[in-house]
Amino acid sequence: MFQFARFAATRAVMALITLMIVSLVVFSLMELVPGDCAERYLAYKNTQGSAITLADIEAERVRLGLDRPFLTRWASWLSGAFRGEFGDSCILRVNIAQLLGDKFWISLWICLGSLILAYAIAIPVGIISAASRNALLNNSLRIVSYLGLAMPNFLLALMIMLVSTVYFGETLTGLFSPEYKDAPWSWDKFVDLLSHAWLPIFILGWSATAFALQTVRALMSDEIGKLYVTAAEARGIHGVRLLWRYPARHSLGPIVNSLGFDLNRIFNELPIVALILTLTEAGSLLLESLARSNDQQLAGAIIFLLTASIVTLNFLTDMLLAVIDPRVRKSILR
Repeated sequence: MFQFARFAATRAVMALITLMIVSLVVFSLMELVPGDCAERYLAYKNTQGSAITLADIEAERVRLGLDRPFLTRWASWLSGAFRGEFGDSCILRVNIAQLLGDKFWISLWICLGSLILAYAIAIPVGIISAASRNALLNNSLRIVSYLGLAMPNFLLALMIMLVSTVYFGETLTGLFSPEYKDAPWSWDKFVDLLSHAWLPIFILGWSATAFALQTVRALMSDEIGKLYVTAAEARGIHGVRLLWRYPARHSLGPIVNSLGFDLNRIFNELPIVALILTLTEAGSLLLESLARSNDQQLAGAIIFLLTASIVTLNFLTDMLLAVIDPRVRKSILR
């Protein structure tokens, strides 16, 4: 137990250091954008007809604390980020925590739902495909997985919307019905969210399932042919018990380790899908802040929250891997 606690503490420290390094990179990129927040905001005010002077810019820079040293501002931003406070949006002049509201958490749960869907399908189907000698089954699964990798998510979204609009008169856009969009959270609003969220979850899980299926099948095919599996089969262990106890248990380690990477990849695909389905969540806000308004403070907050989610997921998968994989447990005891 002491060794496991030491392993968990080591991983927690590494996760914290990783998050601090990423926060420094994100904050540095925010600072490297030409013109600081004071200049960009006052330039926006100037386009609205307000007369802006250099004195106004300097006063705004002092008010925002931009005259302080870089490391001091980074430490202050990081301290606020750990508390969930990111200051005000540079362009919108609205508190970022209030602006994001539930949007980031809805986005995160959509991505996690897509990830769960992908692996709930890919793991059992990949194991069956690797163990089966049925050529028709294997070739069919291979075609489906190749199709999932080849067809972009946005194309699938457009196809589903077109079919739904033409044949059913329903566009399937948005995450809430009009009566629940600005309503406070309730059970009815949650059910309404679920009735709309299945589509982005399915679309984002489409390519993730295909990728995970290929990976599971390759890893299982490699493990099934090893001598320890043959020895276990000679001892009278067969069928599902053999697959789960030996090759699956050893081959799923890389799959568990890749969960953080897959979450990041799904979130990267979310803004385009959100744009097509007109979803008002963090993915669309990130696209807006980066490509249109150049609001680096808002973009930095979303990227930091996403990074924190990925780092947390990686920490949890390390703990899970230490539980299910005897090789990791042995490494803890050394």
